[in-house]
Amino acid sequence: MTVLPNNAITGMPEAEDAGSMHRVSLAQATRVWAKIGWLSFGGPAGQIAVMHRELVEQRRWISEPRFLHALNYCMLLPGPEAAQLAIYIGWLLHRTAGGLVAGCLFVLPGVLVLSGLSVLYAFVGQVAMVVAVFFGLKAAVLAVVVEAVLRIARRALKGHFFVGVAFAAFLAIHVLRLPFPLIIAGAAVLGIVARRWRPRWFPVEATAAELAGDGYLVDQLMLRGELAHTKPSRTRALRAVGIGLALWAAPVLAVVILFGHTSVLAREGLLFSETAVVTFGGAYAVLAYVAQRVVTDYGWLSPAQMLDGLALAETTPGPLIMVVQFVAFMAAFQHQPGMSPWLAGMLGSLLTVWVIFVPCFLFIFLGGPYIETLRGNRVLNSALSAVTAAVVGVVLNLSVWFAEHTIFGVVRTLNAGPVHLDLPQLSTLNPAALVLAAGAMVAMLRYRAGMAWTLGVCGCLGAALRLIQG
Repeated sequence: MTVLPNNAITGMPEAEDAGSMHRVSLAQATRVWAKIGWLSFGGPAGQIAVMHRELVEQRRWISEPRFLHALNYCMLLPGPEAAQLAIYIGWLLHRTAGGLVAGCLFVLPGVLVLSGLSVLYAFVGQVAMVVAVFFGLKAAVLAVVVEAVLRIARRALKGHFFVGVAFAAFLAIHVLRLPFPLIIAGAAVLGIVARRWRPRWFPVEATAAELAGDGYLVDQLMLRGELAHTKPSRTRALRAVGIGLALWAAPVLAVVILFGHTSVLAREGLLFSETAVVTFGGAYAVLAYVAQRVVTDYGWLSPAQMLDGLALAETTPGPLIMVVQFVAFMAAFQHQPGMSPWLAGMLGSLLTVWVIFVPCFLFIFLGGPYIETLRGNRVLNSALSAVTAAVVGVVLNLSVWFAEHTIFGVVRTLNAGPVHLDLPQLSTLNPAALVLAAGAMVAMLRYRAGMAWTLGVCGCLGAALRLIQG
């Protein structure tokens, strides 16, 4: 087995002790997760792109097959898939502590930024100046997303069969609007059938030993038997369920007892706990549901406030589902009696973040070991190979959606029976966004510019352009 020097994997100086080679400390990983958290713009596609670039390409902490295997599982779960993917990889590397660090640092930047913006919004009633600051970042993220889609596609779509699966998945979700679980289930069945009748369509996958020889950290640790926590354990599973459910329910029960079950804070805890388990297919799938409940059913926010919250969530780091933090702040700020509006708003937003993201940790800590055992099952590997191709199509769909809504001001949907086509209104083309996105793509794809550098330059240029335009 070929062994790479430690600094080729971690970017750190070579360790003097050979026995410590290839080991990344939790402190080192913490710095990387913090960086990923602050760069996680652009919704699921952009966040997955950032993690792929940092963890697979640059640091080689996890191999492409394991990254996609973990992503497949996270895409099947309710909740924000990018946050769950961060938790999964953090858990692989450093057990429960690693998962907690990765997940918290992935979410924390968005929580901090959106908390400040929520207070600012409640105080001044508009966010035009704030949106201007993030305008350039959205355009630059397009380059990150495109680069990630191309990179993942080159590795996952090995043959015409897998290209066809990816294209079919893209059409199914983008044009036919089929449910995400149905698309994944169809791809899995297709993979099993294709393996049986056309096994030559499936390339020979690299073994764990070969991947370890290529310098991928997790595979090296697996071969050395240092990842015992990835083996299923009934005791650990029961402990995860017990602790996870208790942590999830405790703050909701507390506000119900303190403020009553009809209070805004209690209703927020219950509503967004429900939201956490129905968000299959990512945040985009649940935004209409949340908007209907908080605008129409409860009357907590006006339609304009809901749209402002979505704009803030799209232009700040963190999962798009973070829009519920803004919603909860404004709802409690405006409608919770008996306490300071500012205190009510902060309590509501923090409670909502808690009930949305605690299940993410539970799903990973409970299911991760069982998902890892599936990697050795040939039938399931056939299914997951096709699912991986379908996920490429789904990520492409997210990328197209993000591109349309970044470069154009209005995107209309044409409905014709089962067909639903998003048609950007050409008159709403934003030339500045187009130029910034194109420049970022040239910088990253042609000249291999760093992601942080590209985002920083585009952020400054975008803010300047937006301010000049007034």
